[in-house]
Amino acid sequence: MADDFHKPTLFAGHRFDVFEGAPDPAQRTRAAHETAQALLARVREGADPAVVERLVHFTDEHGLETVAELWSHTRAETLPGALWRVYLTRAFITHDATESSWLFQRGVDELGTIDPVVAGAADPAGPADVLELSDLILRGVFDGDLAIALERAASFCRLAARGSTSVANDLEATEPERAERLTRRALRLSSMADELTAAARLWNDGTLD
Repeated sequence: MADDFHKPTLFAGHRFDVFEGAPDPAQRTRAAHETAQALLARVREGADPAVVERLVHFTDEHGLETVAELWSHTRAETLPGALWRVYLTRAFITHDATESSWLFQRGVDELGTIDPVVAGAADPAGPADVLELSDLILRGVFDGDLAIALERAASFCRLAARGSTSVANDLEATEPERAERLTRRALRLSSMADELTAAARLWNDGTLD
C-alpha cells in the first residue's frame, strides 16, 4: 500500500474508499492484496489491543459494505478473500444472534464431528455466546494464529450450515419460503466453510497471499 504507517493503525473509512470503483480490475485486485497484507503485517507487528479491538468492531461503525468494496471481489484462496469471509461470518452472526445461535446449536446437536471443539463456543450456545465467538475469531486473525482463526470460522459455518439444512427440512411443508431461504443459506455457509478451511491450509503452507 502506498501509505507508510509508522505503527499499527486502524484503516479509516476514507482509506478504504480510495479503492472504490477502480476502473482496472487488475489494479483493484492488486489494491485488495496490498491492503490486506499491509493491514495484517502492521497490526501483528505491534499487536496493540486497542487497535485490534477497533478492527474487530470496524464494521459495526462503518458497515460491512466498506470492507466488501475492497475485498469481496477477491478469490477465496487469497488473503483478502479469507479476511472478507471472516468479516462476513461475523456479520452473519451479529445480524441476528438469536437465529445464528439456534442454527449453530442445531448443527452441534446433529453433526458428529470435531467442529464444535474447533469453533470453541459454549455448549449449549446462546446468542451472547455466538456473539462472543464472532469477536474471538476476528480477534484471532489479528493477534493470534491466523490458521486457527480461519479454522474456527470454518467450523462455525459448517455447523450453522448443518443447522440451517435441518431446520429447512422441518419447515419445508409448513413454511416453504423460509425453508428455501434457509437452504440457500446452508449452501453459502457450507461453501464458506470449505473456502476458509482451504485458506487455513494455504496459510500454514506459506502460500496464502
